[in-house]
Amino acid sequence: MTSTTMKPNRIFNPGGNDDVSHRTIWFGDTTNLMQLNDVRYNWAIALYKQMRENFWIPEKIDITQDVTDYANLTPDERRAFDGILSYLTFLDSIQTCNIPHLKACVTAPEVALCMAEQTSQECLHNASYQYMIETIIPSDRRDEVYEFWRTDRILKERCEYIAGMYQAYVDNPTPANYFTALVADYLLEGVYFYNGFIFFYNLASRMLMPGSADIFKMINRDELSHVRLYQKLLPEAMAMFDHNPAQIYEMTERAVQYECQWTNHIVGDRILGITSDSTERYTKYLANIRLRAIGLELLYPGDRYTKSPYAHLERFSDTKKDGNTKANFFEASVTSYVMSSGLDGWDEF
Repeated sequence: MTSTTMKPNRIFNPGGNDDVSHRTIWFGDTTNLMQLNDVRYNWAIALYKQMRENFWIPEKIDITQDVTDYANLTPDERRAFDGILSYLTFLDSIQTCNIPHLKACVTAPEVALCMAEQTSQECLHNASYQYMIETIIPSDRRDEVYEFWRTDRILKERCEYIAGMYQAYVDNPTPANYFTALVADYLLEGVYFYNGFIFFYNLASRMLMPGSADIFKMINRDELSHVRLYQKLLPEAMAMFDHNPAQIYEMTERAVQYECQWTNHIVGDRILGITSDSTERYTKYLANIRLRAIGLELLYPGDRYTKSPYAHLERFSDTKKDGNTKANFFEASVTSYVMSSGLDGWDEF
């Protein structure tokens, strides 16, 4: 790979070659037509179908009990609820902006299809957070949640760091910055969400905020498909882009440090069932399985970081009951989904 700039695909390139034998994820010469009758990356078609089948509507999930439960949370639990919602809103918001930049240079239509669906799901997640905020949180406090990232120094620094990894590519679209943005994307999808998910599953295990937990089950399931996408993309990128594997380890270690800092700041040892020690163990455990999934060595060896301290909460991430689906949250493998219509009347067709 010798190009000095990542050039976005032409809208239509009539001189391109769509023959599957010439197809590559990047640096191909596609017409930019979605010719999917014969594809090189069969995994992308299978993943796209899974992502499409994983359709849901947040407003269909009843969060009435959560309104009462929220008022009865401890002050520390309410603060964590507000802060984590604000943080997750940020993560999905910047993904909505970032993914199209990365997709613009993808020359395999079947892969571009997955990234387009990912963008759509990120938008749905943001709509879900807004549904929760507008329904559960009293009207006089909603602005505080929306602005939490702005008023909380730790969260603001966290947001600026994550967004900066993407902005570097937008400002200077070199292959090196593109590769960095891909790794940052994988870390966001594979590490950053999950302490937040654990907080909501922990509340559900104590019979609190069940509707919120149900929403996060669905978001959790979507995020697993995104993790799987980047687990496929990164080995391809490592073979095509000049890079030093040490960079991936350094970025992963930095991500773990930031994630532990934020989670200890917003949750710490103040929530029953979560401690700063379990946060460290879980975050490093996640980093290990994400690295292993792309063919790299563990960053944190030893039993302490190769087993999840939250395995007992796995059942709260399993949406098999309501959605006829199954996703193994803790190992990041996505199994078959079954379409469940969220629109009244469509079951007749």
